Amino acid sequence: MPAASHHASHETSHDSAAHDAVIVGGGHNGLVAAAYLARAGQRVLVLERLDRTGGAAVSEQTFAGVDARLSRYSYLVSLLPQRIIDDLGVRFAVRKRGVSSYTPAVRDGRATGLFVGDGTARTRESFARLTGGEREFEAWERFYGMTQRVAQRVFPTLTEPLPTRAELKARIGEDAAWEALFERPLGETIEERFADDLVRGVVLTDGLIGTFSHAHDASLLQNRCFLYHVVGGGTGDWDVPVGGMGALTDALADAARAAGAEIRTGHTVHRVETDGATADVHYRTADGEGTAAARRVLVNASPQALSQMLGEDTGPGNVSGNGGRPGPVSGSQLKVNMLLRRLPRLKDASVDAREAFAGTFHVAEGYEQLAEAHRQAEAGELPRVPPSELYCHSLTDPTILGAELAAGGYQTLTLFGLLTPAGCFEAADSSGRAALRQKALDRTLAELDRHLAEPVADCLALDADGRPCIEAKTPLDLEGELRLPGGHIFHGDLSFPWTDEDGGRRWGVETAHPNVLLCGAGSVRGGGVSGIGGHNAAMAVLEADDRHGAGPAR
Repeated sequence: MPAASHHASHETSHDSAAHDAVIVGGGHNGLVAAAYLARAGQRVLVLERLDRTGGAAVSEQTFAGVDARLSRYSYLVSLLPQRIIDDLGVRFAVRKRGVSSYTPAVRDGRATGLFVGDGTARTRESFARLTGGEREFEAWERFYGMTQRVAQRVFPTLTEPLPTRAELKARIGEDAAWEALFERPLGETIEERFADDLVRGVVLTDGLIGTFSHAHDASLLQNRCFLYHVVGGGTGDWDVPVGGMGALTDALADAARAAGAEIRTGHTVHRVETDGATADVHYRTADGEGTAAARRVLVNASPQALSQMLGEDTGPGNVSGNGGRPGPVSGSQLKVNMLLRRLPRLKDASVDAREAFAGTFHVAEGYEQLAEAHRQAEAGELPRVPPSELYCHSLTDPTILGAELAAGGYQTLTLFGLLTPAGCFEAADSSGRAALRQKALDRTLAELDRHLAEPVADCLALDADGRPCIEAKTPLDLEGELRLPGGHIFHGDLSFPWTDEDGGRRWGVETAHPNVLLCGAGSVRGGGVSGIGGHNAAMAVLEADDRHGAGPAR
């Protein structure tokens, strides 16, 4: 069922029958929680502000009159545990990318690049051609062998009660790996292990996805972000969702409904009142207002949004969900969606564009380039050489294209820009923000074009009105469209996946109110399209009911 077909129903009165759980927000985490609780026999109501479910994990026909359904906001899958798919009986598949990454470069005046994928021999050869020897490749193999061992031990814990720091360290069981990833700034590890600037930069990028940080950040924010980007599935692989990201959330919505959950779209929750045992959830629709009563409320929105619903002080010191860092929450990305008539040719003739764009295509992500971009953005300026990475969904999964587009050789292209925090786009009015967005886009595409044999603009398809098929979204755009605080794709800076030594947060979803839980990206271990926040909130509810002998409301 297409996401856009989930139309709103209207309530304007008090919903007197108590629900076991009201879930605020019909994004993927809310749907996961709804499906688990409904399958356990609980009476579940999901209230979603938009006229469709899915949140940021949707597929949409982005360009007017063009039969292509793009994963508009989030686009790759790594952290989603197979056990959630299996537990809920969800029909959803991903496809592996045969290429991990390609990073174009200019060495001694010639176009070249680093190609990772298509077997060890080809990767080794690419490293040797770029760096002139075996050292960097061998260091790469050792480093990512270490991260994979960590992934195999950490990933299973993400759907278990939170371990303590000491318990997680013992589970990993490698002091050198623990020190490299959990104790010291990632930059120190990178500089000790790698010598080539480009190789160093490619490694560091996983610590900067949607995160404003740098190699030597003493808070270890870059380490936390890096960890979440290398542990997925126990392998660190990032896979392509077949049918686009909306295929996942549509399937989750179907699973929740099949289990008995009720989903109402077009319902904006604006207040939650709780005494710790029961709660009233107040919402607005196009026709008026209503209230739903529940034993528990699970909030698939940011910690900041929850505080506002509860009428609490939302100052930065009073809201958890920013990794313990002071100051306002800010995203740090430029998201660009494109539809091309064909992929552009590359200056590096040693690699075909269909291979280069099938994996992650790194642009301006050398180690020193990343450091300079951070320095400029920290000063409130748009980076002059913006780092970014791209990939082509339709090369791996052409089902998101209509038959005519696919037959004509059209391709999607997704670009994710780094180190562009919300502050870089603040202006007095909307026209000023639009000008800054265009400036960032122009600079980003100019850097991409440096490695192409033809400008990417020459390859863009046109929509039904004759306009180029390209859109760009800043953190401020994401804040306005999806209510992400500061446009932060993780609802706040990521945390290490452990609890305090006293075990105060057993599942990482708890709040100051015993019957109000976070179930979204703002929970501990909740970042990315994973369903982990929804799973863990549901487990916390069911565990508490078992402990107290409480059953579903009837």
